[in-house]
This record gives sequence, structure tokens and C-alpha cells, in this order.
Amino acid sequence: MSQEVSNEQAVEEQLQTFIETVNDSETYEEFVAANERLEADSEAMALLEEYQQKRRQMQRGGSGDATMSELRELRAEMDDNETIQAQQAAQEAFVSLLQETNDVISEQIGREFAQSLGGGCC
Repeated sequence: MSQEVSNEQAVEEQLQTFIETVNDSETYEEFVAANERLEADSEAMALLEEYQQKRRQMQRGGSGDATMSELRELRAEMDDNETIQAQQAAQEAFVSLLQETNDVISEQIGREFAQSLGGGCC
């Protein structure tokens, strides 16, 4: 039993080291900074909110040609917005880092580490 507790402590210590390493990584720091810039950019935030609102409207059955056209226009504006593009690029880089990490862990343990089992409670 003592060895099991010791192993669990070692895993916890290594996990804390991993978390600190991720937090200190340039990729994560860029992701956090891009999110902060996005949150501070009221124009970009309003554009994202409007886009999400139109998407929800479409999902509730308001999928007319006018709504589709508005969504395309909003998407084009988002594609032209530097703050949004920087945040999306930083997010993609961070997700890629985490996927690479998952791949290394999965290879080391011989099974998929962060595997989604799907479903849910409801």
C-alpha cells in the first residue's frame, strides 16, 4: 500500500511539473495574451456575439436566405478582423501542442490517453 501511495505522489508531482511547464510555454503565453486582447477589443467581441446570435437563430429554425447571407457577411468580417484571427491562430497552436502531448503520453502508455468515450449523462 505504501508503494502505491508513493507512486501516486510521484505522479502528482510530475503532473504539477507538467502543468507549470505548459503554463510557462511560449505557446500558452501567446494563447492567454491573444484571449486578453480579444476580450479587450469591444468591436471584435461584438462581432463574435452577433455571429453566435445568428447561428443560434439558424439552429432554432430561422434559416432563411437573409440569415444565411448575414452569417456569411459576419464570417467574412471575422476573417478580416486581426484580433479574432490572432486569437484563433493562438488557440490552434495551443490545441496542437496539447494534441502532441497527448500523442506522446499515449505512445508511452500503449493506449489512447485523452480518449473521448462520447455520450454523457443526458
